Amino acid sequence: MKLLAQTNLAWMRYPLDDQRMAPMRDEIDRINRLGDASPGCVWRFETPDGDATTVRVLDDPRILFNLTIWRSIDDLRHYVYRTEHADFFRRRREWFILPPQPPVAMWWVAESERPSVSDAMERLERLWRKGPSPEAFSLADAWDADGRPVSWTRRSPRTNG
Repeated sequence: MKLLAQTNLAWMRYPLDDQRMAPMRDEIDRINRLGDASPGCVWRFETPDGDATTVRVLDDPRILFNLTIWRSIDDLRHYVYRTEHADFFRRRREWFILPPQPPVAMWWVAESERPSVSDAMERLERLWRKGPSPEAFSLADAWDADGRPVSWTRRSPRTNG
């Protein structure tokens, strides 16, 4: 069985310790716990501090990094859009600027695989260079574990073909 790996980046408007980031920063642990307990969540990358806020990518201290594994695209979508996480997602412009590149990449991994930060960045950069494919895709242009494109509506995903 394959699992869905996803990574995402967020370009902060202000340093994480800035008071204007407090409404988001102060909820990171709670929202991470919500994700960890969500149906279909298998794993979340974290440093010894319990999150990934100290991970630096693309030589840019403004970027927050996230990497998780899910049982399915539907499980990830449910967490992102149908839990309390959605409230923070809707408010993202308060804390983050529009990304210069698509900020999310997903790909399928073996059940025992746990990607590294560099693995995740390679997938994201592949998406930026080559566009969506079974090797790196977004929620809007997803591929199933067998390499077939997936289309979806907000109500019900379905596989093409």
